[in-house]
Amino acid sequence: MLSPKTTLSSLGEVHLYRMSTPDHECPWGLKAISLLQQHGIPFQDHRLINQEQVDSFKQKHGVATTPQLFAGEQRLGGYSELAAQLGETAEAADYSYTPVIAVFGTTLLMALVLGEDTLQRFMGFSVCALAMLKLMDVESFASSFGKYDLITQRFRLWARLYPGVELLIGLGFLHHPPVALAGWVALAIGVPGMASVLKAVYVDKLALNCACVGGNSKTPLGIISFSEYAILTVMGVAVAFQLAF
Repeated sequence: MLSPKTTLSSLGEVHLYRMSTPDHECPWGLKAISLLQQHGIPFQDHRLINQEQVDSFKQKHGVATTPQLFAGEQRLGGYSELAAQLGETAEAADYSYTPVIAVFGTTLLMALVLGEDTLQRFMGFSVCALAMLKLMDVESFASSFGKYDLITQRFRLWARLYPGVELLIGLGFLHHPPVALAGWVALAIGVPGMASVLKAVYVDKLALNCACVGGNSKTPLGIISFSEYAILTVMGVAVAFQLAF
């Protein structure tokens, strides 16, 4: 069996394409670099320095994620495929549900302590808390959100507007009675949000972090993310059509 170095080199010059913007350094790209260096494989490092370059690269090569490794004209794949090629065990993603538990646990206790309109206040507090976490680092949130949100992929500005809109929805839910417009906006956000998660996770099979608790979150995109959008949609319907509260 050929060594990893010989196997890759025999295919041609090795090129690594990875996301490396001022706001986000893709950890999987860095892991790929580390593997190549450990095995003494020379390569050309191509940094995609903004979201436009990332999107253009994905479209050109028909891929959903970066990094991507090429040997000559052959695309080898991402970090996991590189690790397999080199006979290494790929590192698993570092996921954590702690931020989600902390947010919803705290807001539920706040709503229970106040004693009245518990569901309304719980939803209002939760949406406001999630918006606050996003507003702490809007650029990081926008970078993470744009990887899977269908609206942002068409209109980049939406990712930067989203945290502020979400905060207004939360405040609208907390108003007594709830503001009907907040319900309509929640509905308009919730439905595309569910579609975005379904497409990213179950159609494109992407392993991404959810931006729901901020851009630096380690919470995986999946059923929790879908459930949050679903609850937001149900709350939006209830408020918009004045079915409750």
